[in-house]
Amino acid sequence: MAKVRILSGMRPTGPLHLGHLNGVLKNWIELQEIYECFYFIADWHALTTEYENPDKISEYSKELFLEWLSVGLSPEKSILFLQSAIKEHAELYLLLGMLTPVAWLERNPTYKEMIQELKHKDLATYGFLGYPVLQAADILIYKAKKVPVGLDQVPHLELTREIARRFNYLYKIEYFPEPEALLSEVPKIPGIDGRKMSKSYGNAIFLIDSEKEVRKKVEAYITDIARPRKSDPGDPENRCVAFNLIRLYYSEEEKKEVVEDCKKALLGCVECKKRLSERVLKFLEPIWERRKELEKRKDWKDLLQIGIDKAKKIASQTLEEVNSIIFKK
Repeated sequence: MAKVRILSGMRPTGPLHLGHLNGVLKNWIELQEIYECFYFIADWHALTTEYENPDKISEYSKELFLEWLSVGLSPEKSILFLQSAIKEHAELYLLLGMLTPVAWLERNPTYKEMIQELKHKDLATYGFLGYPVLQAADILIYKAKKVPVGLDQVPHLELTREIARRFNYLYKIEYFPEPEALLSEVPKIPGIDGRKMSKSYGNAIFLIDSEKEVRKKVEAYITDIARPRKSDPGDPENRCVAFNLIRLYYSEEEKKEVVEDCKKALLGCVECKKRLSERVLKFLEPIWERRKELEKRKDWKDLLQIGIDKAKKIASQTLEEVNSIIFKK
């Protein structure tokens, strides 16, 4: 029985951090055991905000692919590819853009939010306004049935469903499936300062950080500000930012022990974070080792090409059929 096809992508705008790994990639790795997975490096999407400084997109694309492989995504289990290597995405984007009402794009909640958040960039561009159409083309060209998203991203997927529905209605054919959200619980991974972990905030622990950098960053995490002395009882579950990492990397029994010792003032914040840094390092070491092996092999382009070839075959077939439907070829 054929597996259900899913698709998701990631923009190559910088190195991956623990937020990406625990919030997205961990889920992707599990899904590749259940579904027919298409995961792509969204370098064209990166241009929507980085069009003035595109120099590093190619470099970041390579880094992103190597990091994917090092954390456990497999070219044998999933189709991993580069968006810009499949020109059919762009042609379907053009065709779908012809039938997508501007009002649909202007009501996109992310559009206004990102313009406000990134005021230092000029995002009043056709490409930024129309990126949801490119997103729809990415999904529909493979006829993906499901898209792994968090609850906050469901409205974005609805626009893809509307575009698919409009295409089918206009051309009187049930061709494109309306992709459904594959909801996943995305754990909150705060950075050192308590805000969402992000490279733009300078508060992230990156997968490419050295052992020394990881220790320094973990030990800089904000702890219980209402506990200025070790002799004061703490409340890690409600007042400690570092405890969010403990939730990820400790067993239930270990977490319980930390909470009890902190509340009884038996465990100080400095010692607690030293132990935590060792646990994070233990988690990262296998990833670092796999990354070293990949760099020695120097065949990452061949591995990426495997996915590109598979994706292109499917995308070409879809585009041929779409042109036939529209132009009655």
